[in-house]
Amino acid sequence: MTESEFVFINANVFDGSGRNPFQGTVNVRGNRIVGITDGSSRIDHSPEAKVVDCRGGTLMPGLIEPHGHLSFTNGRAVEFTFMPVEENMLATVRHAKLALDCGYTSVFSAASAKPRLDVVLKREIEAGRVPGPRYLACSPELTVTGGLGDTNQMHLPHNPGTTFSWIVDGKDEVLRACRMFAREGVDTLKVHLSGDLGASSAPSEQTPFSDEELAAVVEVAESRGLRIVCHARSATSVLRALRYGIKIINHANYVDDEALDALEKAKDSVVVIPAIGVTHAFAYADGRWNIPPSLSRSFQTELEATISSVEKMRKRGIRVLPGGDYGFVCTPHGDYARDLWLFVEVLGFTPVETLVAATRQAATVMGMYDEIGVVKENAFADLLLIDGDPLDDISILQDRAKILLIMKDGELYKPPPPARLS
Repeated sequence: MTESEFVFINANVFDGSGRNPFQGTVNVRGNRIVGITDGSSRIDHSPEAKVVDCRGGTLMPGLIEPHGHLSFTNGRAVEFTFMPVEENMLATVRHAKLALDCGYTSVFSAASAKPRLDVVLKREIEAGRVPGPRYLACSPELTVTGGLGDTNQMHLPHNPGTTFSWIVDGKDEVLRACRMFAREGVDTLKVHLSGDLGASSAPSEQTPFSDEELAAVVEVAESRGLRIVCHARSATSVLRALRYGIKIINHANYVDDEALDALEKAKDSVVVIPAIGVTHAFAYADGRWNIPPSLSRSFQTELEATISSVEKMRKRGIRVLPGGDYGFVCTPHGDYARDLWLFVEVLGFTPVETLVAATRQAATVMGMYDEIGVVKENAFADLLLIDGDPLDDISILQDRAKILLIMKDGELYKPPPPARLS
C-alpha cells in the first residue's frame, strides 16, 4: 500500500523550537515529516502528493494538553459521582473528539472520573473506532479520608469508589488500589498530595497524604512502569513529590524558597502545570456558579500566590506548562486554549514562550519529546494550519474556525478548505 504524501507550501512555519517563524515548505509522508525547506526552495515529492497551499497561514505543531480530564462533565466534582458510568463514558468519547476539534492532538490525562473510562477511551482511539487525540490513560485521583475529593458524609453509605476520587488510607489500601488500576491498563497514577479550595476539608496549604502512602504509590508505579502525576498546592507537598521522584507536578501555588530550590535542582526532568483556569474563573466569578464572594476572595488570594510562584519559577528556569482542569462548571470542555491566553495575559509569558510550552515542552509529559510538538524531520506529523498568526494574537487559537487544518499522525482529521488543496 502506498503511503499518503502531503506538501505544505507557502507556509509561515512555527516549528515549536522557539525560533522565529519562517516561510517554508513542509513534506509529510506516511505519519512522519520527511522534509522542510526554509524560504522559497522547493521540495521534491511524488506526483501523487497532495499539495496544501497555506497562503501565508501559520503551520505549527498540534497542541498538547498536559493536564486533561476528558471524563469530567462540565459540572461540580460531586456531580461526577452521581453520573452513571454509561453516560459518563459517552461524554468522555464526545470530549475526546472536541479536544481534537480544538487542535489538541495529544492529551495527557491527569485523572479519570471513574475507573476504566480513560483506559477504554485510549483503546477505542488507538483502534480507530472513535476520533480523539494521542492519549495516556490515568487512574481516578487517589486521596485520603478528608482529602481533596472525599465528598462523603457520615450518615450516607460509602466506599472507596463513591466519590470522583478514590479514597485510600494506609499503605495496604494504597497498594491494592494502585495494583488494581495497573491491572486495568492505566498509563498513569494520580495522587492528591495536598488539599484544595474545592471539594476538600483540607485547605490548599495542607498535605494530608502521608510519606508511607506515597511510597506505596511509587512502589507500584516503579514495578509496573507507570507514570505518577500529583496534585500538590502546598510547598510541603511539592517537596514530598520531588523526594519521591515525581516529575509531573500540578499547581505548586504555595512554593517557598526550599521548594523552589528543589524544583530548580530537578528542572531538567520536572515540569510544573499551574492549571490556573479554575482559579482565575472562580476568582472573578462575580456570583456565577453559586460561588459566594468569600470563596471568590479566597481564590483571588490563591491566584495572586500562583502568579508570584510562577514568576519565581520562570526566573529559575523551571519548566512551566499551560493547560489543565478543563471539564468543570467554570472551565467547560472546548475552552482549552483559554489557558494559553491566561499564560500571556495573567502569568506574563510571551506568546512564543507559551506556544513552545504548549507544544515541544509539553511533549515531555507524553514521553515523546522531539517526536511530537515540533515541526522537524522525522517527527510525527501532528500539524495545525491557522488562519492568522497566534504570536500576534494568542486568542485566535480559541476560535475553532481559525484552525483551517488538523492533521494527526499523518492523517487529515480536518481537511483544509477545498481551494487550498490540490
